[in-house]
Amino acid sequence: MSTKKLWGGRFQQQASEWVDQFGASISFDQLMADEDIEGSLAHVKMLGHTKILKMDDVNQIVAGLVGLREDLHAGKLEFTVENEDIHMNIEALLTERIGPVAGKLHTARSRNDQVATDFHLYLKNRLPKVIDEITTLQKTLVEMAEKNVETIMPGYTHLQHAQPISYGHYLMAYYQMLKRDKERFVFNMQHTDMLPLGAAALAGTTFPIDREYTAKELGFAQVYPNSLDAVSDRDFALEFLSNSSILMMHLSRFCEEISMWVSHEFKYLELSDAYTTGSSIMPQKKNPDMAELIRGKSGRVYGHLIGLLSTMKSLPLAYNKDLQEDKEGTFDTVKTLLPALKVFNGMLKTAKPNVERMKAATENDFSNATELADYLATKGIPFREAHGIVGQLVLKGLETHQNLQDMSLADLQAASPKIEEDVYHDLKSEVAVERRHSLGGTGFDQVRLQIKNAKQELGE
Repeated sequence: MSTKKLWGGRFQQQASEWVDQFGASISFDQLMADEDIEGSLAHVKMLGHTKILKMDDVNQIVAGLVGLREDLHAGKLEFTVENEDIHMNIEALLTERIGPVAGKLHTARSRNDQVATDFHLYLKNRLPKVIDEITTLQKTLVEMAEKNVETIMPGYTHLQHAQPISYGHYLMAYYQMLKRDKERFVFNMQHTDMLPLGAAALAGTTFPIDREYTAKELGFAQVYPNSLDAVSDRDFALEFLSNSSILMMHLSRFCEEISMWVSHEFKYLELSDAYTTGSSIMPQKKNPDMAELIRGKSGRVYGHLIGLLSTMKSLPLAYNKDLQEDKEGTFDTVKTLLPALKVFNGMLKTAKPNVERMKAATENDFSNATELADYLATKGIPFREAHGIVGQLVLKGLETHQNLQDMSLADLQAASPKIEEDVYHDLKSEVAVERRHSLGGTGFDQVRLQIKNAKQELGE
């Protein structure tokens, strides 16, 4: 007794139900139902355009597919494990609706180029959404940076106070990271915007198809020039997962700092209640859960990248069932990435900097030590020697519980007679920030220049 599968002509034994469930992908690839119907509509129109199918058949199939799409959007379609994947489910539903003529839809097409096309369309439809969310977050960063150009905060290296910086400068550092992220996703579009349809199983087809016509119908910029590559390439998905991993890494770094900045020890930021949670036992708690979740979800995106890289490793040409493993991780990454960007944007947009606390943190430390070393260098003392002089003053300050700006002029001059009264001006944290006007520095004018350039890049 032969199997009931649409491909089962040469099979005599039916697989067990649990084997069907293991091999089926409909539980997740139904997310590509819209794309599958879209690809099929373009394919059948091409079959009519090239006279491979008669227009009566084409019209019946188009009407059936349009009806299925309407039912899909209305939530009326039901898919089954018995039909394995979204392609066979749609074909089975189409056959129920219009009869055997539905079988002509698969002329000059394989599930291999069909699934690759669906997958390309899926990412092609979602990459612009990712890029838009990144742009929205960039705009928020610019808006906040503009309000905080002259807000002073400690800059850190090794998580130790290093030099005072502008909070606006800090925010614009993340703008630059997101700029690179966006550029990577824009480039990702080039390799996603390629049509595999027409490659058939792996070798092309004997039918006189017109791949350029299909590409135009689906809005693809180009077609794959090699049929083997067309059905086996997943570089575009790997690029997406890699780009997503880097983006999530950037968000995770920011979230780590936000989690510190809102702590009792820092109190640099106050997050909105809308993006925090309380404790089930400790009434005073206000936890940065959204920041922590985004930080945590970076690991799951990394996992999807490693998973697909591992799947593709040593995979021979052309199509192999292993490639069914390409989708779940990609779908989950889209599902993770878009809300993470949206939540992060809302959290950041409503965060309130504690301006006084930030500045005070730069006045009870030795983060102005470099200013004193630079001051001595301008007096003709070699910087390395100046570094040593200031180091000794810092040591004395630690022993006497004095900051550099609180030491008497006599004490400073005991370390170097080159020091004069004007040094106290240079030791002010806001002066230290303002004077760092080298290109890309934290000086107020430089931060304003960064913001101006960013607005131009964003088209504002």
